[in-house]
Order: sequence, then structure tokens, then C-alpha cells
Amino acid sequence: MEEENAAELKIGDEFLKAKCLMNCEVSLILEHRLAQLQQMSDDPKNNQVSQVFDKSLQYVKRFSRYKNPDAVKQVRETLGNYQLTEFELCVLGNLCTETVDEAIAMVPTLKAKGRRMHDDDDAIQNMLRDLAFIKKFS
Repeated sequence: MEEENAAELKIGDEFLKAKCLMNCEVSLILEHRLAQLQQMSDDPKNNQVSQVFDKSLQYVKRFSRYKNPDAVKQVRETLGNYQLTEFELCVLGNLCTETVDEAIAMVPTLKAKGRRMHDDDDAIQNMLRDLAFIKKFS
């Protein structure tokens, strides 16, 4: 059995095929669920959610780089244009790296042989510029 290593995208078949969510997407889902729970409750002030739910919501809200639902959708669509795996897309969407070197340090597989970005730092820079633009106007 091969040892798992996220730097080389050796994260197991179940994770390679899984749909990953960025923190901002999880935040939107949990906020929507909280609103549903509050609507269903007779007394919204007295509505109790589990500690795990509350802590999870606090965490993803704190570390979400994009708050606006349209921006969240735009980030996924933009990163989707760069032929990234779900894992790579979510890492880049969560971390909002600013430089090509940072992006490669966080997602070394961007420079893997056979990838569009292997010998093209400009493609990575364009991707980061697209993300910065979305963040600036969200």
C-alpha cells in the first residue's frame, strides 16, 4: 500500500474522487441550515444547536476568504477553469495565496509534469490575479 502524501496528491482514491468544499462553501451551507433551524423553532432566541455545529460554523466563518455567495460561486468557477483537482481547488480557494511561490509551496502538484502549469508560472500568476480580483470586489 502506497503511503499518502498530499504534496504529491497521494491522498487516497476516495479523496481524489470526492467533492471537496472550501471553507466559504461550508459556511454558506451551515448558515443556511442555521436559518432553517431558526425558522422551524417556536422561539428562535431559545434555539439550541450542538456545540460541534456552533464551533464548526465559527471556524469556517473565521477562515472563509469569501463571504458573498456570488463570489464563492465565482471562485469555484474560476479555479475550475485551471484543470485543478478538487483538493487543489479547495486548498487554493481557502488559502488565497498571493504569489506563485506561495501557491507552489502550498500545492506542489501545480508544477507536476504533464500539467498545463508545469512550465508556466504565468498561468499560476493569472489564476492568482483572478482570485485577487474576486476577493477585491466581494
